[in-house]
Amino acid sequence: MGTTSYPETLTDILASMGAAGRRLNSIDAIEAGAGNLSVIAREPLELGEFFDAERPLELPLAVPHLAGYTVLVTGSGCRLREVGDQPAHNVGAVVVHEGGRAGTLHYRAGGNFVRPTSEFNSHLGVHDDQVARRGVAFQAVIHAQPPHLTLLSHLPEFQGTAELNRAILRWEPETIVQLPEGVKFLPFMVPGSDELMASNVAGLRDHQVVLWAKHGVMARSDVSPLGACDKIEYAETGALYEYKNLATGGRAQGLSDEELHRVVEAFHVPTTLF
Repeated sequence: MGTTSYPETLTDILASMGAAGRRLNSIDAIEAGAGNLSVIAREPLELGEFFDAERPLELPLAVPHLAGYTVLVTGSGCRLREVGDQPAHNVGAVVVHEGGRAGTLHYRAGGNFVRPTSEFNSHLGVHDDQVARRGVAFQAVIHAQPPHLTLLSHLPEFQGTAELNRAILRWEPETIVQLPEGVKFLPFMVPGSDELMASNVAGLRDHQVVLWAKHGVMARSDVSPLGACDKIEYAETGALYEYKNLATGGRAQGLSDEELHRVVEAFHVPTTLF
């Protein structure tokens, strides 16, 4: 193991993917086959230990900056909560070819994995964009449907980035520390569409979490899949407080802007929100 802070071996990456799936399941964010997860690794991974079959795969968009990377991705219809127990049955590995238009898909014959998630275009788009802009050697991306964030996105008063962040960042001092950019709000777009993919890629340039209105969230982390899950959990907890406050008549004060600004100054948070 080197000095990097992210998991480097396939075993460790799959273990973190499994831990993230279990945690997302425990907060009701990935019902049945909903939700998906991907990881990119620049260094070659020993795939033969987990996967025993391979086939060519045309990618849904060109990702030239991912050439030579391995993309681990959960399968369409696979349950994220089962990744921890049977990672090879629910995850495939795509080694991206030169030019980024195709790759070789490695998978477990007879497992649950048939093809990558239907949101694969958004995952690939985010990974390619972040490698191009920041040169990341490792990144995890998660799409999930945390219920309270998703519910707030159905309410007109929260359908905007500023309105959403004012609602979810005001309940715990830790939230602004963990999400200094807040959460980017995106209006409803058809799942899996090129429109959603492009807006999602742009939103995750300056944010670690994006809320897809009336659908769910996508989050990224350079640390681990569990790190991306943590970002979702912080945002979802803020939405849970907001939901409970609405349900009890809106009597709770929450942190004021001045109190949040004091937290920002005390912890040197790189944010312009407060």
